[in-house]
Amino acid sequence: MNQTITDRFERDRQRTHESDRPRRTPRPLPPLTYVGLTESPLRRLPQLFAGLALYGFSLALMIRSSLGLSPWTVLNEGLMQRTSLSFGTITALVGIAVLLLWIPLRQRPKFGTVANILVLAVASDLGLALIPDGRSLPSRLALLLAGIALNGLSIAVYVGARFGPGPRDGLMTGTSAATGRSIRAIRTAIEITVLVAGWLLGGSVGAGTVLYALAIGPVTQLFLPWFAYRSATDPR
Repeated sequence: MNQTITDRFERDRQRTHESDRPRRTPRPLPPLTYVGLTESPLRRLPQLFAGLALYGFSLALMIRSSLGLSPWTVLNEGLMQRTSLSFGTITALVGIAVLLLWIPLRQRPKFGTVANILVLAVASDLGLALIPDGRSLPSRLALLLAGIALNGLSIAVYVGARFGPGPRDGLMTGTSAATGRSIRAIRTAIEITVLVAGWLLGGSVGAGTVLYALAIGPVTQLFLPWFAYRSATDPR
């Protein structure tokens, strides 16, 4: 009896001691402004290219699910159905067209902006070549959920490398600065416009579109603190 009480006390003490140990948590998020190409390139360049490649694959997963896409992917898919060009090629051409809209906004592309266009085009086409269509509803749902999760992770990875915004993000921030409107209002207006245009062109709009809109922000925010590069010049 005494031995049982002693053993129980020891187990309780160990659990209390373990609960008192500090848990690993991500550090506060640093600013995500542009950091020069020459600062820690061996650390940041692989992160940039890995994030962009994963982003391309995540788009392919969502397309193969046939359950709905993000607004820009709806537009790209709609344009693909109206031409003989591949999805990756359409993605690159849309990215270049968006860059032209930067000119009146006095936005300047960075290294990450150009990499965004090129890597996404190759990675998304490669993903579509490797990933088969989902046939049953459970398999399609799995493709969609995996695509959204991977998309949020990939955004955190490549944005966290801090090589500059992609064409679409630059359009958002530039328009906000030029008009004085909030980022939220500008982003919403752009996404709705793109979604409607893509839907009219025949792009896939469905439950996955709504799920993406609701989930992508929280998923990206979850991963960002783990991948955001911290420059020596950042405020402490």
